[in-house]
Amino acid sequence: MNNKVVLTALLAGSFFMAQAQQKAKPEDTEVWEPVPKKVQPGEVRIEAPSDATILFDGKNLDQWVSTQDRSKPAQWKVSDGVITVNKATGNIETKKEFTDYQLHLEYLIPENINLEGQSRGNSGIFLASTGKGDAGYELQVLDSYNNKTYVNGMAGSIYKQYVPLANPTKKPGEWQSYDIFWKAPTFKADGSVETPARVTVLLNGVLVQNNVELQGPTQYIGKPSYKSHGPAPIKLQAHGDKSEPISFRNIWIREL
Repeated sequence: MNNKVVLTALLAGSFFMAQAQQKAKPEDTEVWEPVPKKVQPGEVRIEAPSDATILFDGKNLDQWVSTQDRSKPAQWKVSDGVITVNKATGNIETKKEFTDYQLHLEYLIPENINLEGQSRGNSGIFLASTGKGDAGYELQVLDSYNNKTYVNGMAGSIYKQYVPLANPTKKPGEWQSYDIFWKAPTFKADGSVETPARVTVLLNGVLVQNNVELQGPTQYIGKPSYKSHGPAPIKLQAHGDKSEPISFRNIWIREL
């Protein structure tokens, strides 16, 4: 087969892949059943150990910047020891970049939360931010106490990749916690994957992701695939839904 034929075949393949991606719809990758069982969690409150880096100390956002423009400081609201999402200013992410780590974070769905489905208390923790917007590997934050949605988009899910093993969420107005153990992907010199990303997640002290292997950065539409990257910031999402904004506190990390 000559080079011209090979090039033509490659171009044709790329064209049809692009066409298929354009025709893809968000619902194509939604999973609705089986629904994870509900679990009543115990109380969890973990203070930072001596070797942890404090990412939010209840006072300021000195460790965070705007995702849209990393030269600008994060513009979310800090009051009474908590961060509240400012949806008008977009996502924020850490100044520092990380590879493997243990992360603790607490979040609050407000008691007066409104709307339903993916529009009810939606946010996300991007375990590695790979660019602006929602680029990266998302662990979903959502009101999943009594709120029907696709199960690979509920709290505790690796968005549209892994359904949580259980639903230990609390009702709105109660603080909840994530404990995350992240193993970053590694790549060969040619950009191909050497070892995929893996993550273990506890939600309110209950195991919801057990050392799962990610298929690539999470996607709203279409299937995930890897692109080579190095150490990355951790990102918090200002979702575009119209529900009341959620809050965060007690954020710390241990590099592994």
